[in-house]
Amino acid sequence: MATSQIIAALAHHPFLDGLQPAHLDKLASLAFEITFEPDQVIFREGDPSSLFYLILSGRVAVEVAAPGRFITIQTIGEGEELGWSSLLDQVNKQFRARCVEPVRALAFDGTRLTAEFECDHEFGYMLLRKVLATVAERLRATRLQMLDVYASKSAKGEVSQ
Repeated sequence: MATSQIIAALAHHPFLDGLQPAHLDKLASLAFEITFEPDQVIFREGDPSSLFYLILSGRVAVEVAAPGRFITIQTIGEGEELGWSSLLDQVNKQFRARCVEPVRALAFDGTRLTAEFECDHEFGYMLLRKVLATVAERLRATRLQMLDVYASKSAKGEVSQ
């Protein structure tokens, strides 16, 4: 993908709404395109964090491990982001990300991206506020999914209080 195409993709990505053109240029200089196939695992819970993704097309299941299975917390797709833990020092992946259909994304090395935050605090502040909203949404989705799982077990008499 040419730089002009990357800039255009970034300019139209909903996650980046409100970022200044200079910030989009900065992101474009760090971005590379990546694709994944259906059922491919992008990362596993506990993996060291490295890449942050902006999804251009396709869908990804964000999952947590449960005894003998995985529970889908949220399914994300075009216009959303993945891999927020890559923007934090020494934080491993909190979820498993598995493609449910072909995925095309822009990827960013978390270390390089956070180094840019140190050079341009406004850029870092703007992007990390957006990432914090993602973290809050994943926490909410996790809470709702866990309530649903445990409410189902309680209804079956599997959980006692």
